[in-house]
Amino acid sequence: MSRHIDKAAQNREVFENLSVPKALATLAIPTIIGQLIILIYNLADTFFIGRVNNPYMVAGVSLILPVYNICISIAGLVGIGGGALISRLLGAGRDDEAVKVSAFSIYTAIGVAFLFALSVLIGMNPLLNVLGASSETEAFAREYAICVIVVGGIPTVLSITMANLLRSTGCAREASFGVSMGGIINMILDPLFMFVIFPRGKEILGAGLATATSNLLACIYFVITIKRLQGNTVLTLSPSAGMPSLQNIKAIFAIGIPSALASFLFDLDFIVIDKLATSYGDIPLAAIGIVLKAERLPLNVGVGLAQGMMPLAAYNYAARNLPRMRKAISYSRIAGLIFAFISIILYEIGGGAVMRLFINDPETVRIGTNFIRVRCIATPLMFTSFHMVNAFQALGKGKMAFFLPFARWAMFNIPLLYIMNALFGMYGIVWAQFAGDILTVTVSIIAYVQFEKKELKPMEQAMMSEAAISG
Repeated sequence: MSRHIDKAAQNREVFENLSVPKALATLAIPTIIGQLIILIYNLADTFFIGRVNNPYMVAGVSLILPVYNICISIAGLVGIGGGALISRLLGAGRDDEAVKVSAFSIYTAIGVAFLFALSVLIGMNPLLNVLGASSETEAFAREYAICVIVVGGIPTVLSITMANLLRSTGCAREASFGVSMGGIINMILDPLFMFVIFPRGKEILGAGLATATSNLLACIYFVITIKRLQGNTVLTLSPSAGMPSLQNIKAIFAIGIPSALASFLFDLDFIVIDKLATSYGDIPLAAIGIVLKAERLPLNVGVGLAQGMMPLAAYNYAARNLPRMRKAISYSRIAGLIFAFISIILYEIGGGAVMRLFINDPETVRIGTNFIRVRCIATPLMFTSFHMVNAFQALGKGKMAFFLPFARWAMFNIPLLYIMNALFGMYGIVWAQFAGDILTVTVSIIAYVQFEKKELKPMEQAMMSEAAISG
């Protein structure tokens, strides 16, 4: 029991007393490492499939990846919403309610993931038609979807949900280890399944089963970890924990639904890109598919920073320590922007080398190099956009956390894809991200300034009045 108490006290020390840069590093560095492993294992399928040097296989996988990412976004429904709420409940000293929220989040994730996997299985043919699969790519896309979504959907969603919940209680290392472990296993299994166990021509099946297997093993790790830490944290797998209050269920979905919709719209944007790219042929589709994955290095680092920031900001907001909350948000933003600008330089210099890591087809490399040099310019804007959304999620501001991604994708980016494609062709698709995110960042900054003015400043004034009266 003493070990449990010491661990809980250590986590509260990070949230309450450790200097903000050190606290942010404690929470964010393991998460960034985990995100980089996620990036590597997401790239692994494309990398090893690219070794076959078949652009149609790459294109088939590229068509399914946005749908797979939508499956992953389900984890945000309760993982982000439940995790942010747990951090705020801990900051408010309501540990008993946090236990109920954790159990509710886990079992809701299982149910929703099952329904999504079933719907993909039943609607596979119309889905592939909507995605624009050609006769050369349809079989590859179908095979990959069955493996990573229909078979592997539940463990994938559950793993990410449990990682978010662990992070919300300060257990960033445990969360990062599980995510990293799944990624490393996937990188080991990919070549084993693709080139050793399965015969030539079945590389897509091997890659898909490798991903599903690695996510299952990661899920088992998270289940064991939460059971081991039971009593050490507020997390539990027991359905007997009871239901959280109706108010807190609403609070979970007030953040979780916008988070899931934001991820959905993000991936819908990718689907639109793929759909528009198919009109230019399978080679440009393969090129843009590689670019959309290769450009994620700075974004995954940014995601790690934002995820490390969220529990720290949420806890201190609930504890009414607004200066510490603001520092958590601003320090993580600055660090993310620095890395984003460095990444622009690296992609501009090494875009061709990045493409050749995945495929040796000269035309695919040529087109993709041009694409990635354009897309990377939007990196600081993309980071700022989702960092602002994560900040509003941490503070429990569900309406704004929904509005900003909705505006980004539904009002700006997706319409601009169609407009700029009509005006400028394939390169209009590539430049649309930059144009859309300029508008999004402008709206995000205005929204946060208004939040400071209308909510945070009055809260500070009320706190000062209370202190004066009590003094």
